[in-house]
Amino acid sequence: MTGVLVVTGASRGIGAATAKLAARKGWSVVVNYLGDQAAANAVTADIIDSGGAALSVKGDVSDPAGVEAIFRAADSLGPLAGLVNNAGVVDQPARVEDMTAERLARMFAINITGSFLCAGAAIRRMSTRQGGAGGAIVNVASAASKLGSPGLFVDYAASKGAIDTFTIGLALEVAAEGIRVNAVRPGVIDTEIHASGGMPDRARDIAGSTPLGRAGTADEVARAVLWLLSDEASYSTGSFVTVSGGRALTP
Repeated sequence: MTGVLVVTGASRGIGAATAKLAARKGWSVVVNYLGDQAAANAVTADIIDSGGAALSVKGDVSDPAGVEAIFRAADSLGPLAGLVNNAGVVDQPARVEDMTAERLARMFAINITGSFLCAGAAIRRMSTRQGGAGGAIVNVASAASKLGSPGLFVDYAASKGAIDTFTIGLALEVAAEGIRVNAVRPGVIDTEIHASGGMPDRARDIAGSTPLGRAGTADEVARAVLWLLSDEASYSTGSFVTVSGGRALTP
């Protein structure tokens, strides 16, 4: 399967790697970003310079107006065939009793509500019940949903637990409408998100805790995402591919 693909939060890390790999496999890619236009434009330029089709689109996934802007741009490239719900945030390490309502609202708005809103926009375009040709959605969950992240990011882990449930429920809801919904569960991946959580060296510091003895890369997660989007995964929906080096196989 190829066509138009929206990748949210695609200016860096897993999102950028996914956008670039998707383009190499023939997808036309909408590179969504919120704050770093230069980084998003660099991803888009890399795709175009390599012979692919892409455009950068600013849009806050937690805001209906931002979601509308993202998918309106996708419409300009052709019929939508895929969505990767990758946009997400983490915050500074904190215990639950020290988390503010503002922190929680931001975390859940982006990590959970954003995924719901983007999925809704994608379904309205892809569902055979609504005149579409079908498609695939891949949610970026996290091994944190199995670990809980105590003393660090229980809120982040909880938001990703919601994505686990969302993936299963949505997969069942739209299975008869030509849409497959799956998720990847990254573990310790060496990306910039750790710096935004105040621990830029975290991936390297805890890499030894994985059975494979190292941190993963954004490209390794991207390959799992693209498999789930592809026809090779045509009989998979409501499924999870854990890319964690063996970590978080059990709660």
